[in-house]
Amino acid sequence: MSDTPHLSEAGFAPIYPEALFPAARSSHAPRILILYGSLRDRSYSRFAAEEAARILERFGAEVRIFDPANLPAPDSEPVEHPKVAELRDLVGWCEGMVWSSPERHGAMTGIMKSQIDWIPLSLGGVRPTQGKTLAVMQVCGGSQSFNTVNQLRILGRWMRLLTIPNQSSVARAWEVFDDDGRMKPSPFYDRIVDVMEELVKFTLLTRDIRDHLVDRYSERVESHAALSARVNQAKAVE
Repeated sequence: MSDTPHLSEAGFAPIYPEALFPAARSSHAPRILILYGSLRDRSYSRFAAEEAARILERFGAEVRIFDPANLPAPDSEPVEHPKVAELRDLVGWCEGMVWSSPERHGAMTGIMKSQIDWIPLSLGGVRPTQGKTLAVMQVCGGSQSFNTVNQLRILGRWMRLLTIPNQSSVARAWEVFDDDGRMKPSPFYDRIVDVMEELVKFTLLTRDIRDHLVDRYSERVESHAALSARVNQAKAVE
């Protein structure tokens, strides 16, 4: 069963348990970035995001919320645009994220997707989202749905984020928040507490080993092949 003739020895790396349990661990507060998907004055996805931020801070996290107002449509402005630069800096700063979107026409909003589309898969040779944690939430104007959180999960996987198992979907959001935008006591509120608790736990568990967790055999093989080609080309020139 150990006969693996197609396996590249140059790219293959044994798994050492000690690499998953580093002796030295970060001691600073977990850094969490929250994105929400609506520009309305009475935005339920923003209200949910703000409640999540309060809960995260109770769990000891450092939280920043990105305001998507004035963020240009993807590719309509250079990446030096101030709002784009702000978003990318925050993504680089954070160790985990919360995505909170309304469900509109059975899907996440364009505002939510635009923010994610501005986050690069690679930035200066670094994948800014790789191995970081993610929690997904949605708010619904009517009955409960999971279309949007399912879509956000797909995007999280594509961005190589570690999306936690739990999630939040708030039904009939207009009934759940009071006039001040605060969430009323309900099972929906309790679920957000559950999700944020899980997010902080997963972030603390993985932040020091995230690069190791998502290190891939196929990419090591590709990198080795590129290095060999470059060295051989240099030798040919000599």
